[in-house]
Amino acid sequence: MNTTTWIIVLIVVAIVVALISAFIATQVRKNVVEKKIGSAEGKAREIIDEAIKSAEAKKKEALLEAKEENLKAKNELDKEIKERRAEVQRYEKRVLNKEEAIERKSESLEKKENGLKNKEEKLAEAQTKVDELSEKRVQELERISGLTSEQAKEYLLKTVEEEVKIETAKLVKELESQAKEEADKKAKEIVVNAIQKCATDHVSETTISVVSLPNDEMKGRIIGREGRNIRTLESLTGVDLIIDDTPEAVVLSGFDPIRREIARIALEKLIVDGRIQPTRIEEMVNKARKEVETMIREEGEAATLEVGVHGIHPELVKLLGKMKFRTSYGQNALKHSIEVAHLSGLLAAEMGLDVRIAKRAGLLHDIGKAVDHEMEGTHIQLGVDLCRKYKESAVVINAVEAHHGDVEPENLIACIVQAADAISAARPGARRETLETYTNRLKQLEDITNSFEGVDKSFAIQAGREIRVMVIPEKVTDADMVLMARDISKQIEAELEYPGQIKVNVVRESRAIDYAK
Repeated sequence: MNTTTWIIVLIVVAIVVALISAFIATQVRKNVVEKKIGSAEGKAREIIDEAIKSAEAKKKEALLEAKEENLKAKNELDKEIKERRAEVQRYEKRVLNKEEAIERKSESLEKKENGLKNKEEKLAEAQTKVDELSEKRVQELERISGLTSEQAKEYLLKTVEEEVKIETAKLVKELESQAKEEADKKAKEIVVNAIQKCATDHVSETTISVVSLPNDEMKGRIIGREGRNIRTLESLTGVDLIIDDTPEAVVLSGFDPIRREIARIALEKLIVDGRIQPTRIEEMVNKARKEVETMIREEGEAATLEVGVHGIHPELVKLLGKMKFRTSYGQNALKHSIEVAHLSGLLAAEMGLDVRIAKRAGLLHDIGKAVDHEMEGTHIQLGVDLCRKYKESAVVINAVEAHHGDVEPENLIACIVQAADAISAARPGARRETLETYTNRLKQLEDITNSFEGVDKSFAIQAGREIRVMVIPEKVTDADMVLMARDISKQIEAELEYPGQIKVNVVRESRAIDYAK
C-alpha cells in the first residue's frame, strides 16, 4: 500500500474514533442532564408543597383577622346605635317637655286674653263715664268762668307758652354759659399753648423797593442818553423806576414782587459794575432772573426743612418758593404758610392727631396764591388742582379746599388748618385792612342787628369786635334778650367774614322818671 492510501485510512480511522467519542460524550451528557432534571423536579415539588402549606396558613390567619375586625366593627356599631337611641330618647323627652310648656303658656295666654278683654270692656265703660264727666265739667267751668272752652284753651296755652319761653331762655342761658366756659377754657388752653410755642415776627410787605446809590451822579448814568438806559431796564423787567429828588436812592415800583426783585438785583449789579448801557443791562437782567429762580427753589426747600415736611413734589416746592414774593393784605404768603404749618402741627399734637399730615396741609393750604395772578380761578380751586395734580393725599386736598369754609371739612386736620389760618391772619399787625373793608364791616354789623324786631339802636365798638344792641323794654323781655343775642350771633356768623370773634351785647334798660316840685 502506498503512502496516500495509508493517509486516507488514518483519516477514516480518526473520523470514526471522533464520531464514537462524540456519541459517547453525548450519551454521558444526556444521562447527567436527566439526573439534574430529576433532582430539579423534586426540588420544585418540595417548593410547591411548602408554598401551598404557607398559603393555607396565611389564609387561615387572614380569615381569623377578618372575623376579629367584623366582630370589633359590630361591637362599635352596636355601641353607636345605643348612644344614638339614648340621644333620640333625650330629644324626644325635651320635645315632650317643650310641648307641655307651650300648652301651659297657651292656656295662660288665653286666660290673660280673656282678662284683657274684660278690662278693655271695663275701660271703655270707664272712658265713657270720664267723657261724660269731662263734658259736664267743661260746661260747669264755662258757666262759672263765663268763657267758652276755646277761649279758656287759648288763655291756658298763652300762659303756658310764656312760662315755657322763660324756662327755655333760662335753660339755654345756663347751658350756653356752661358749655362756653368749658369749651372756651379748653379751646383757649389748646390755642394759647400752640401760639406760645410759635411766636413769629410780621413785617408788612410793600409794592416798592429802594436801591441805594453811591452818589447822585449815578442817577444820570441810570437814565442814560435821552433816557435809553432807564427805558431798557423798565421794558426788560416790567418795573417802573422812579428817580426823583430823594438823595442817593432810586425807587422801584411794581405789583409783581418777582419782577421787582429781578430789577433790584440787576440794578445793584449795574451800579457795582459801573458800565450801564442797554447791552450790559440786558445781560445783568438775565443773570438776575437766574439768581431769582435759584432763590425761589432754595426758599421752597428751606421752608420744607423748617417745617419738617418731606416728600413734596419738586414743582410744589418751587411754587412754595414763589410765595415768598406774594403777599395777602401785606402779609408775606410764604411766612404765613410756614406759620400756619407750625400752628397746625402744634394744635394736632395738643389734640393727639397726625402732626406730619397737619403740617403738610398747613404748608400747602395757600399754594394756589403762587399762580392765582397767572391763571384764572380762586387760589383755593387752583391749590386743590395743584395738589391733585401732584398726588397729594385726600386729607391735604380737603384741608386746602375747606380752609376758607367753601366746603365742609371732612376731618379734624381740615378744621385745625382753618383755625391756624385764622390765628395767623388775626395776629395784630399781621395784615393790613383797607379803610373801606373796615367801615363796610361796621355798617353790616349794625344793619344785621337793626333788622331784628324790638331793637332801638345798635353801635359797633371796639374796632368791630363788639356790637352793643339797645332794645325797647316794652317789646323785648328779659327772656327774649337771651334768645335775641343768640340769634344775632348766629346771623353774624352766617353772613360776615371777620378775624377773631365778635361780642354781641344786648342791653335792656327801664327807667322811671319823676320830678319833685
